[in-house]
Amino acid sequence: MSSIVKEILARPIQMADQVSKLADEAQNFKQECLELKTKTEKLAALLRQAARNSNDLYERPTRRIIDDTEQVLDKALGLVIKCRVNGLVKRLFTIIPATAFRKTSMQLENSLGDVQWLLRVSASAEERDDEYLGLPPIAANEPILCLIWEQVAILLSGCSIEERSDAAASLVSLARDNDRYGKLILEEGGVPPLLKLLKEGRLDGQENAARAIGLLGRDPESVEHIVNCGVCSVFGKVLKDGHMKVQIVVAWAISELAAHHPKCQDHFSQNNAIRLLVSHLAFETIQEHSKYAITNKQNMSSLHSLVMASNTTTDNMKGVQEDDYNKLVAHPASTQTSNQIHNVFNTVAMKGNSKDPKEENINNAVVKQHNNNSNTNSGGNNPVSIAGTSIKGREFEDPVTKAQMKAMAARALWQLCRGNVTICHTITESRALLCFAVLLEKGTDDVQHYSAMALMEITSVAAEHAELRRSAFKPTSPAAKAVVEQFLRIVEKGDSDDLLIPCVKAVGNLARTFRATETRFIAPLVKLLDEREPVISMEAAEALIKFAETDNYLHETHCNAIIEAGGAKHLIQLVYFGEQMVQIPSLLLLCFVALHVPKNETLGQEEVLIVLEWCTKQSHLMAVPKIDEVLLEAKSRLELYQSRGRGFH
Repeated sequence: MSSIVKEILARPIQMADQVSKLADEAQNFKQECLELKTKTEKLAALLRQAARNSNDLYERPTRRIIDDTEQVLDKALGLVIKCRVNGLVKRLFTIIPATAFRKTSMQLENSLGDVQWLLRVSASAEERDDEYLGLPPIAANEPILCLIWEQVAILLSGCSIEERSDAAASLVSLARDNDRYGKLILEEGGVPPLLKLLKEGRLDGQENAARAIGLLGRDPESVEHIVNCGVCSVFGKVLKDGHMKVQIVVAWAISELAAHHPKCQDHFSQNNAIRLLVSHLAFETIQEHSKYAITNKQNMSSLHSLVMASNTTTDNMKGVQEDDYNKLVAHPASTQTSNQIHNVFNTVAMKGNSKDPKEENINNAVVKQHNNNSNTNSGGNNPVSIAGTSIKGREFEDPVTKAQMKAMAARALWQLCRGNVTICHTITESRALLCFAVLLEKGTDDVQHYSAMALMEITSVAAEHAELRRSAFKPTSPAAKAVVEQFLRIVEKGDSDDLLIPCVKAVGNLARTFRATETRFIAPLVKLLDEREPVISMEAAEALIKFAETDNYLHETHCNAIIEAGGAKHLIQLVYFGEQMVQIPSLLLLCFVALHVPKNETLGQEEVLIVLEWCTKQSHLMAVPKIDEVLLEAKSRLELYQSRGRGFH
């Protein structure tokens, strides 16, 4: 930095010396040239002082101010050169406007003010002695830029922690007010000193720094710049060792950066952010949450495989049957559940035939710790240490802070897993699914909402990737059962749109994982088609489409269940009278039902064929590509069975 600044300053110092030397040799306008010389010498002295203090100078304003100063010195040099002209003819052809000296003199005054401001803003707080810096002349056209320079300079200089915290708070206000101000903060090198404050500052300074970084990442280019500055490793360290109030803001900032530039997801994952966020999610959520840390793939890959493996050992698991598992995942926080989890984990630990003695010792230590916790606080959600994750002091935080931490951890995981199959695998292997299930039932409003959104994204990725679907949402998985039970509860209750919409979407995403006997979701989803807000009816119809479409192996079973639940009547009403956003998925669902179970008598009784015929005459419906493909085929199938007199009057 010092060498760069000295390079920047070298040329204007040389130019100032030239102006002073040539001003003494002036033949014309001697008085004006002497005035330029005086101001130039003052400027040269300030530039030399800046060169001596080059280590302290803030590079960004230095470049701007020195560039302007060079241009002014170049004009002054041109004037004094013209004043050295000898000979009558040369003088006649050398015209110097009367205003030129006055204008250049004012510009030199401005340059003096700019360089003086640069020296003051780059000085330490003790040297400035709380002097009000004001705005330099260069700020006349853009005062905000100089305000940003001042705040970043405070972050860079040896100011106190309190002053640096205040500077970060000022940058938060600027970034929140205006996208352009955020861009300027990035361009003027604001991120590295904010990261430094996040590592070294006190609580309020760290919070301000993390909040500013989250606000600055408003587009992919900005997020890329922030990631290149090393934000992922710094955030990872804070999530591991920082104060919980700072970790809350960091988790929020991660969610903001990932939302605006999904390509940064893998960078955070590589810096251990997923495991750390899951540990925050699991803390005091599930009793034996140390078992839910991401496991080594060389060992048994997931808690589910451990639990399912333990099922096969009846000698060790005589008291735990499949019904007990259903109760366990449906009510994970009950006293009975805690005892069941205790039995499961003890059994798993006893069963684990690890070849590595160290691993056996770790398992024994975890079980011993769990036993101690159970003996001292039966039925409670007790904090248990997670290997490799610092949780010192977290148990003493107030409930509101803990709830905020869980909410922001869930929010960050939601954005990090969006469309990323690798991270979704990591999250599901970490047993975060069971955490989400518990939080959906017992969390605060924000925690429930972000947990639902995270599950919606995970199931969306699972819908496109069979391997993830089979590993994370297999019907025998206790965590998957727990999640499904919560989805069913929310869909049946149907009174919270914030939870209902993501849960309905998630159910649709899981449509291909349900067995033929699992038809509990059909009736509640059909019920949402009846006299609900258009967006709710639309989401319900789209979820049911995934049950009824041809790609679903059990489409015929699901279509009959939709009809039995009264779906045909509701769909007809929506096709005729619903808004277009509801009309299109409702018609598509009705087509799939007619296509796959045309023999069903209810379709004839409800005169579905007439509805489909009417739809073929609606140009806006026939313009939808998927409807155009399915509608005519469904109508043809109904006509076929109608002509045979099956199921129609």
